[in-house]
Amino acid sequence: MASPVGPTEGIIVIEKETAFYSEGSRLKATIYYPDNLPEGEQYPAIVVNSGYQGFNEFYPKLFAQRMTEHGFVCLGFDYRGMADSEGEKGRVLIEEQAQDVRNAVTFISSQDDIDPRRVGLVGWGMGAANVILAAEKAGDIAGVAALNGFYDGERWLKSIHTYDEFLKIVDEVHEDRVNRVLRGESELADTFAHYPLDPATGDYVEKELSQVHGFGHPTRLQFTESILDLKVENVVANLAPTPLFIAHGEQNSLHPYEEARSLYAVAASPKTLYTISGRHNDFMYGDHPEFLLLCDRLHEFFDEAFSAFGAPARSISA
Repeated sequence: MASPVGPTEGIIVIEKETAFYSEGSRLKATIYYPDNLPEGEQYPAIVVNSGYQGFNEFYPKLFAQRMTEHGFVCLGFDYRGMADSEGEKGRVLIEEQAQDVRNAVTFISSQDDIDPRRVGLVGWGMGAANVILAAEKAGDIAGVAALNGFYDGERWLKSIHTYDEFLKIVDEVHEDRVNRVLRGESELADTFAHYPLDPATGDYVEKELSQVHGFGHPTRLQFTESILDLKVENVVANLAPTPLFIAHGEQNSLHPYEEARSLYAVAASPKTLYTISGRHNDFMYGDHPEFLLLCDRLHEFFDEAFSAFGAPARSISA
């Protein structure tokens, strides 16, 4: 059943609850439609992906409420094992989340009212790596936006830990690998055991995100091994000629700005590096000026990316 919600300034978003399968797990999802779209046409779509604690109720819904105003259909979903999606709770592997993203693209592209030539990806935080990995494999994405991410897992972990802390993490990951092989199970640890939040991000998470259904479940230590293995910069050149939009908070102390600079330097795509005046998520409110500016830039980026395949999205009047 579709239900209308009014996110901003009289704009009506139609939410259609749905689901799709990702490697056998049924993932809960929502398609967000602009109100009063003409019937009988095919529309551009954006799959919006959350970060580490990957819930549709986080940033996918927030971005969808604004991007539908610009005429895009949006899809948000819960990664496997998150919220009410099927899958093992506590199992978080970047490579599996990238599979979920790719399967989400297949799902939205199969809808009768979506133009499969005009489907784009937005990834937030850890989801920024996910969307690049998914698009590099899929080959049928019209545009990719990576926001406030990290793109070399080992480098990032070293940047937020002391040398001794990092060596301890490596030892713990190795011990967990041995236990998985000998005993069949990775250890459950605190959600942010190896992914420590800086004070500003921690305050935001506690205030805005901690009450979301399913948030904060312990995570298996195998997740850290997945981070250490992450080398997005080794594959991003394969994304070309798909356009790439990289945006990053200039004061981001959770995922340092150098992550964006480094990715931009090795990308071969038509590429944009957009600097956000903010940290990691201090501007992530529906009416915050920096968030609105970011959505405007995303609108421009996807309109240009989609224009090669037909008419750009049409903004929906209030």
